[in-house]
Amino acid sequence: MNVINLRSVNKGELQPDVQSSWQDRLKHEGKLDGRKILIIVENLPLPFDRRVWQECRTLVAAGAEVSVICPTGKGFEERYEYLEGVHIHRHPLPVDAKGALGYLAEYSAALFWETVLAWKIFVSRGFDTIQGCNPPDLLFLVAWPFKLLGRKYIFDHHDINPELYEAKFNRRGLFWRLMVLLEKLNFKSADVVISTNNSYRDIAHSRGGKKPEDTFVVRSGPDLTRLRQMPNNDSLRNGRKFLIGYVGVMGDQEGIDLLLEAAHHIVFERARSDIQFCLVGGGPSLDALKDQCRSLGLEDYVDFTGRAPDNVLFEVLSSADVCVNPDRVNPMNDQSTMNKILEYMAFSKPIVQFDVREGRYSAQDASLYANANDSTDMADKILELVDNPEKRARMGAYGRQRVESELSWDFQVDTLIDAYCRVNER
Repeated sequence: MNVINLRSVNKGELQPDVQSSWQDRLKHEGKLDGRKILIIVENLPLPFDRRVWQECRTLVAAGAEVSVICPTGKGFEERYEYLEGVHIHRHPLPVDAKGALGYLAEYSAALFWETVLAWKIFVSRGFDTIQGCNPPDLLFLVAWPFKLLGRKYIFDHHDINPELYEAKFNRRGLFWRLMVLLEKLNFKSADVVISTNNSYRDIAHSRGGKKPEDTFVVRSGPDLTRLRQMPNNDSLRNGRKFLIGYVGVMGDQEGIDLLLEAAHHIVFERARSDIQFCLVGGGPSLDALKDQCRSLGLEDYVDFTGRAPDNVLFEVLSSADVCVNPDRVNPMNDQSTMNKILEYMAFSKPIVQFDVREGRYSAQDASLYANANDSTDMADKILELVDNPEKRARMGAYGRQRVESELSWDFQVDTLIDAYCRVNER
């Protein structure tokens, strides 16, 4: 198992932040002039959380003053930063919570800091709207006192937590029922709901009881002004002909164990020693996945970068021949849109994934779809693309065109602004 020395990777400067047409247009329209917004996100720091950062930049471009509360993280240790017109307030969290006690400690610490910082911002800077980004479904507790003071609450629905709990622990029970209750209270507290796809919007209607006019689909489309195609880096291939790329969280429910099983099948059952795998991302399962990699004899065929800066991510995506999404087929993944799929498409990469509903909606003909949770079939689909360069090129071009014409952030900004205009009417 190789661990990439990030210092050896080409560290070309990231693409300058060129003002895009949507930013210029929003500044001209000024629909949110004078608005003051507080966004709370617990699971990732900003600007590392791409979706929330794009929302922040959009709201600022539309004329709003934006403050954010988020955790600290590797490379984002400063407790306060002012970046691109956004006030970022960070707080500490216990690292990589596991088990009931770990999550209790994390959520308690987060609620404490979110409450303290929210009142600090309210007194010093003020806000008229709070946007709470789950997980967890607890941010309504921070918003409630401010709703009594006339402030509005928008629930930005990132994860379906009852399904996420079931996917992580493979059971229901008391904590699952608690997830259902908290989700219901979060929906009930929200004046407006932002959903990441149509499946989540249906949940807002059916489980959350929200009216269609109070729900808005804002997909996590890539901002094409922020992505940079970088030169191919042959060193990532470790002397081999083909590179398979993965970008995302290293968690129990992401199916990386199935990807490693597929890699084992490719290398040892199909005798393909010409294929290298590069897995970008960090998470609570990273060490266990490295152990599995060693036990499968894949040390020389799989690189783990850990959580990596954008230039490393961009270089892997630029160099990869095929990109993979091994998320298991389950109710959580079936209804969720994975950011990695859209990023693969933005870099014109053909994809192999298991056949989940929202993954198929996003990628369509840019992807091959393996049988549910079948690592052998995933391996076969990867080899099908590796051995067919014309098909790879055709699928990659289709994915890029779909992002450019329908799924990029350019097509989400108006709906986000509409949600904020709607909440002001409530």
